[in-house]
Amino acid sequence: MKRTDYCGALREADVGRAAVVMGWAQNKRDMGGVIFIDLRDREGTLQVVFDAQNLSREDFAAAEGLRVESVVAVRGELRPRSEETRNPRLATGAFELCARGMEVLSEARPLPFPLEDAADVREEVRLRYRFLDLRRPGLLENLRFRARVARLVSNYLESEGFLAVETPMLTKSTPEGARDYLVPSRVHQGEFYALPQSPQIFKQLLMVAGVDRYYQIARCFRDEDLRADRQPEFTQIDLEMSFVDEEDVMTVNEGFMAHVFKEVLGVGIPTPFLRMPYDEAMERFGSDKPDTRFGMELCDLSDLLGGCEFKVFKGALEAGGSVRALNVKGAADHLSRKEIDKLVDFVKAYRAKGLAYTRLTADAETSSYEKFLTDAEKEAIRGRLGAEKGDVLLIVADGNNQTVFDSLGALRVELANRLGLIPEGKFNFLWVTDFPLFEYSEEEGRYVAKHHPFTHPAFEDLDKLESDPGACHARAYDMVLNGNEVGGGSIRIHSAEVQRHMFQALGFTPEQAEAQFGFLIQALEHGAPPHG
Repeated sequence: MKRTDYCGALREADVGRAAVVMGWAQNKRDMGGVIFIDLRDREGTLQVVFDAQNLSREDFAAAEGLRVESVVAVRGELRPRSEETRNPRLATGAFELCARGMEVLSEARPLPFPLEDAADVREEVRLRYRFLDLRRPGLLENLRFRARVARLVSNYLESEGFLAVETPMLTKSTPEGARDYLVPSRVHQGEFYALPQSPQIFKQLLMVAGVDRYYQIARCFRDEDLRADRQPEFTQIDLEMSFVDEEDVMTVNEGFMAHVFKEVLGVGIPTPFLRMPYDEAMERFGSDKPDTRFGMELCDLSDLLGGCEFKVFKGALEAGGSVRALNVKGAADHLSRKEIDKLVDFVKAYRAKGLAYTRLTADAETSSYEKFLTDAEKEAIRGRLGAEKGDVLLIVADGNNQTVFDSLGALRVELANRLGLIPEGKFNFLWVTDFPLFEYSEEEGRYVAKHHPFTHPAFEDLDKLESDPGACHARAYDMVLNGNEVGGGSIRIHSAEVQRHMFQALGFTPEQAEAQFGFLIQALEHGAPPHG
């Protein structure tokens, strides 16, 4: 037999004609003399009817003995279903194929697990039988969705003047990023190639070469521990533009995201996106990727407690840290003392030493810290937090501000999920801007690049690169959606002199910078456009 149609691509207009379809027997119902099989392929499912009166004895016997997920070819005619047997949930639910002949192309063994999307199967079993797992309709739809987005990427960016360029996969290892995956060289014994963490340097060289606008759906490799949103190998939409500033880059990417959401989801995304400086994001949300779909923002209490004698708060402030809080409005009936104790363990995972609380129920007020405060301090805290009956006040104090931000920022999202505060179907985009250029690494005992060492410093900070690196800001920006970083970039350094100063600020000697990045510095010395 030769396939004439996909099972799921047939429509009611095809009723009355002959067809040959091929696919997997998704399920089987034997009614005695008549067998119904739902035949599935990439495009969907089609009900096939095997009637003993219309088939040879051999073909009907084969249908009777057919195992689920066996692969078959069926020849027959398309006919309408009766009104009472129509299935409005299927695109093919108004008709069926009356089989006139069947060939079993491949007999399946009994399945290790059911293939319905809702079936609860351990992940290790699913991955062992990944070829079966991918037959699930939901996973197949994910692949189809991803392919459609990739097609939209190419169409949109090419319409904006971008040129698709492939960059090398076997590259030179460079520092200042995650760990590289290394590939031994057969030709150069004892030496290794690195797989690219991103096409960063290659695309900068393309800008120096005059390509002007580049894009690539790029495979990247980072030897890191698994994260919820990152595997060791992943794919990113990668692009670079010449003769641009931050607004140019953000405008192109906003247009692209709005285009994809409209075409794929039918959702209108308003542009331009909200811009939020890094410092504001940390102060309000405790995160550089804030979820702005709900409130419950952090509140700084440090200035109210300058003379406080409570040693937890006093010690944090004397160490140069802060005291910050969340007011979980109306949560007193939902957060019992036992639940709050669990939250203490939660924040400890973010290095916080504890979690102070006040619980204002309608009947009573309980607090772990207010007895150590003066009445004026207690009232000042409640006043700033806008505390009312029914609220729960949660406070973290620490000598390290980052610990306060990390713990309360994570707690804020955890509570929003527990209490159902996040609205469904809402897409809040924003750009986080004005990042620090460097961050201090206790492990390495030096400053390291917050993003990467090719990010251009803010113009007003150029003279501080080596004298005061902690005060420098970057011309960098991250795209955030609903609390997830979905993209990031920066304006690059296009001056060889500034790039050398950047390497010096990161602790490179001139000889080390030349050995690792001499090719990039040389390129910047031969006419590099501003790019990002």
